[in-house]
Amino acid sequence: MNTAPLQGIKVVDLTEVQSGPSCTQLLAWLGAEVIKIERPGKGDATRKELQFDPDLPSYYFLQLNSDKKSISLDCKTPDGKQILTDLIKEADIFVENLHPGAADKLGFSWEAVHALNPKCIYGTIKGFPLSSKYKDLKAYEPVAQVTAAAASTTGWYSGPDNVPTQSGAALGDSNTGMHLCIGLLAALMQREKTGEGCYVYQSMHNACLNLCRIKTRDQLTLDKIGYLTQFPQYPDGKFNGTVPRSGNIEGGGVLGWTYKCKGWETDDNAYVYIILQREAKSFELACKAFGFEDWLTNPDFNTADARDRHKPQIWERIQQFCIDKDKYEVTDILSKAGVPVGPVISTKELMADESLYDGNTLVKINQGGKIGEFVTVGVPFTMSNYQPVYGPCPDLGGNTAEILTTLGYSEQQQAEFEKNGTTAPLPKPAEPATQK
Repeated sequence: MNTAPLQGIKVVDLTEVQSGPSCTQLLAWLGAEVIKIERPGKGDATRKELQFDPDLPSYYFLQLNSDKKSISLDCKTPDGKQILTDLIKEADIFVENLHPGAADKLGFSWEAVHALNPKCIYGTIKGFPLSSKYKDLKAYEPVAQVTAAAASTTGWYSGPDNVPTQSGAALGDSNTGMHLCIGLLAALMQREKTGEGCYVYQSMHNACLNLCRIKTRDQLTLDKIGYLTQFPQYPDGKFNGTVPRSGNIEGGGVLGWTYKCKGWETDDNAYVYIILQREAKSFELACKAFGFEDWLTNPDFNTADARDRHKPQIWERIQQFCIDKDKYEVTDILSKAGVPVGPVISTKELMADESLYDGNTLVKINQGGKIGEFVTVGVPFTMSNYQPVYGPCPDLGGNTAEILTTLGYSEQQQAEFEKNGTTAPLPKPAEPATQK
C-alpha cells in the first residue's frame, strides 16, 4: 500500500525563494498536485540565484521545487487574474509569500479568495506577527532570527567573538515553511468538520521563536534565581538580567562541549561533541571510558553540582583525551561506554554517507539533461504505508498548456495569452535605428 496522504488535494502555489516553496514542496511529496505560478520569462527568483551554469536552474531552485507543475503567468494582466481566479475556484489550498499587501493589491486577499471558494484554505507567510512593532521590516530570515531572540544567545560567551550570531543554516526560511505546512494540514482536518477553509498566517518570527522556545525556559529561571548553573559563566561570571551567550555548551543542565580531535589544525571539522550526564551511574561509565576514575572520589567532580562549578578543568582534561585521536575513534570509544557523543560532520561528509540514503533522509533526484542527478533532503519523517516518489523539477512554464487546457481554454486563447504577455514575456521594443 502506497496511498499518498494528500492525493486529490490541489494547491495553487504563489510563492518563491525558500520559505513558501519549502512548504509546498512537502505538500507535493505527500501527494498533492502543486501548481507553481511563475513570472513569464523570469520564474522563481532562485532559478537564477547561485547558478552553477548560466543556462541551468540553480540547486537552490532544484532542491525546493521537485514534483510541482509550473505555469507561466503574469497575475497583473486581466487574463492572468482570470486564470488565477479559475485555479483558485478549483483549489483546496492557496499559498502566497508576497510582501505585505501585495496579494491584496492583486485582488487575491483572504477575503477575496474565500468569496471565490469558501472551501479553499489560504496560507500566507510574512515576516512578523500582525501585532509586532517590527511588522514593517523586510522579512529576511536573519532578521527574523535576531528579532526572535535567537541571535542574542548564540555565539561565543567571552572575548572578541562575543557577538550576537545568526545561524548560517537559514533556520528561518525552511523552518517557516515546515510550520506553515503543519497549519495547512490542521486546516484540512478542520475543514472535514466545518466544510469551510480558513486563513493560516505564519510569520518567520514565530517560526524562529518556536525553535528557540527553550531559551524562554532559561529566561524564566534567570528571572527567578539570578543565575544559570549550566552556563560557562557560572559560578564566577555575572548574569545581567538576560540570557547570555554560551558558546558550545549544551545548556540543558548536562555538561556538553565541543573538543578538538587529531587533525584539527588542517580540518575545520575535526571535532567531537561530548556530553557528561548528571546521573551518578552515567558519570561513572564516562569516567571509566576516559580513564578518569580518580574523578569518582574527587569532591570537585563526583557530583553534578560540583561539575557545574569546575567546568574549565573538566573541559581541559577531556580535551587532552581527544587531541591525539581522530573524531571517529573518540566517538567509537565513548559510544561503546554509553556516553552521548557525536562527530562534527561537514555537509560533504554527510552527503557522502550512503547509510543516509534510506528513502527519505537524503534522496537522489534525476532531473535529466545536463543536470542529471542531484541530492536533496527528503520528507523529514517516515510512514509505514507511504513512500514518496521524488520526481524532477518543472521547466519554467513547462505545464502551462496542460493546466490551461484543463481549465477549458482553447488553443486559440492560449496563443493570445502568449501574445499579450499573460503567459510569455512581451518582446522587447526594437531600438530606434541610428541615423547616419
